[in-house]
Amino acid sequence: MTSVEKIIEEYETVVKVVDHNAQETERAYGGYVRATKGKLQEYITGEIIKLAWLNVGGDLNRLDINSAKIQIPIKMDYVKKIKNKEVREYILKNIGHYTYGLSVDKHVFIDRKFVLGIECKAYTENAMLKRILVDFHLLKSQFPDILCFLFQLESQLGGDYSKLSDPSFGSCSTHSIMSYFENLDLKIFTFLEGEREVDKPIHKIFKPLPRHSVEKAVSLLEDSLKRFVGGLSL
Repeated sequence: MTSVEKIIEEYETVVKVVDHNAQETERAYGGYVRATKGKLQEYITGEIIKLAWLNVGGDLNRLDINSAKIQIPIKMDYVKKIKNKEVREYILKNIGHYTYGLSVDKHVFIDRKFVLGIECKAYTENAMLKRILVDFHLLKSQFPDILCFLFQLESQLGGDYSKLSDPSFGSCSTHSIMSYFENLDLKIFTFLEGEREVDKPIHKIFKPLPRHSVEKAVSLLEDSLKRFVGGLSL
């Protein structure tokens, strides 16, 4: 059964052995560590989604969490503006092939309707945030009502994202970037206190996962999911 205790236990189990396992594997050390921490955050997020849905009285049979690629079609306004007639007509002739498949880490469906997406990161800095915002912007072109979240273990965004304060005032640079994506309201949630330091990774300098962080993330998703318990209404 999903629980806050189980999430914390899994976090501690993985983080405390990842350095040892990385040295034993045939894979490159850095790649193994990054992949493991990324998968850990995806696991934590998936468990939090299920726990939040159960807490508001949701039926797990109505819930689907996946990361299947969603095809984003080419915009016809773009095609019409292509000056080269040959190129324009070729694209129009093959228009069904002109899509781009993308996904974020967790797509949450209720009754088969896409209601929220969560990107999961071991840490985020602003160059990575730009990519996340573009992905969500493209998803919202097809699903304008989805709610958008970034769940990160640690923060490298600056400001007070790493202080776990409530409210979080964020950082000047992050807010400035997000201001250019007016169609989405990205909610950023950080689990571990203290700005990420490159020379003090959590698999070497262990940071505990605070219970209140997990509970706060669960509460955040409860507020977003409770409206769907009695049926879909956005």
